[in-house]
Amino acid sequence: MKAATFEFLRQRFSSYYGSAPLLSPPSVPQREWGFIFFDPNATDTRMRRHLGFGTRDEVFSYIRSMVPQHAYYSTAYYARPGAATMQEKEWLGADLVFDLDADHLMHGPYDRMLERVRDETVKLLEMLTGELGFSEGDIEVAFSGGRGYHVHVRDPAVRDFGSSERREIIDYVCGIGLDPARVLSHRTPSPRGWHHRYIDALAEYLLWLESLEEKEKVATLTALEGVGKTTAEEFLRRVPAILSLLESSPKDLSLRDPVISRVVRGLSADRDGRFPALLRERAALADEPVTTDTRRLIRMPSSLHSGSGFRVTPLSPGELPGFDPLVDAVVFSDREVAVDLAFPLSMPILGSVYRLEKGYARVPEALAVYLCCRGAAEIAGGGGA
Repeated sequence: MKAATFEFLRQRFSSYYGSAPLLSPPSVPQREWGFIFFDPNATDTRMRRHLGFGTRDEVFSYIRSMVPQHAYYSTAYYARPGAATMQEKEWLGADLVFDLDADHLMHGPYDRMLERVRDETVKLLEMLTGELGFSEGDIEVAFSGGRGYHVHVRDPAVRDFGSSERREIIDYVCGIGLDPARVLSHRTPSPRGWHHRYIDALAEYLLWLESLEEKEKVATLTALEGVGKTTAEEFLRRVPAILSLLESSPKDLSLRDPVISRVVRGLSADRDGRFPALLRERAALADEPVTTDTRRLIRMPSSLHSGSGFRVTPLSPGELPGFDPLVDAVVFSDREVAVDLAFPLSMPILGSVYRLEKGYARVPEALAVYLCCRGAAEIAGGGGA
């Protein structure tokens, strides 16, 4: 990054922090804080962490004077958050946190990735409130400023959960380790529980299987672990009856039947096959290590993400479906700034789509910040920056 580009970004972040209202998590004195700063001489990314503050005003004053590229706080609560080692901090509990990142879901245009991860986050919220019993009042959502969302559950009942308890929760929302016999036989009150999801996925798979040519059907099933040609042929003969059972009385689909058991268990064990993919479509694919980590640092809502220049934007669960990060998380103006693009690109922002060629261009400041943060452009000399 050229010096002019570096200074442009530092000045824009400084301007934002100098005037924007900032937000902090609850229990500031019990949080550890970490920051990555603008450093033109840095050869790698270094975080200054193990910091503690007595009040939110101290946090805000620090941010406004130091102008960080990234600002983080701990999901954990500590007796001494500013201590230099984790043991000295004395862990007191942690919020339950979920991180959903578009990179883990798909690759494609940025706006499409943002739409997909927003839909995945809506799915997660429905599970948390409709199936796991959390209140919307205990849940906060934040657009990460980059490619995803953070969901914070601050219900005191889960604060003391360790990694193993949190693992059970993330396994549930991600649909990990489902036992076919238990899932099929245990009907749940919620119409969106895994009992119903599993049945829907199995029915969709069987309808797809029936659409294949006869030889392909047999080959598909015999590719499963534990399924031979005789079992495959007998199972295919029963598919219409199985589909009828799944629709009318799925608990009567007995896995004590060796033919059905071998195929269903083979489908569940086929990690990269079509059936597990159908189950994943019905899961909420959050990042497992983030949820199980009881000492995680996470982005501070209202701070800026230095990979985009977008605001880490707090939301209520009800605001999420109508949220558009490319409008609602943009904090910089539409004044023109001259940039030198490294390659041609198309980028939607602030309700318009900009189709740009390699080289010199004049773009809105908000887009210039984004492009420079991403390393896609440099500030052009004398170009209104």
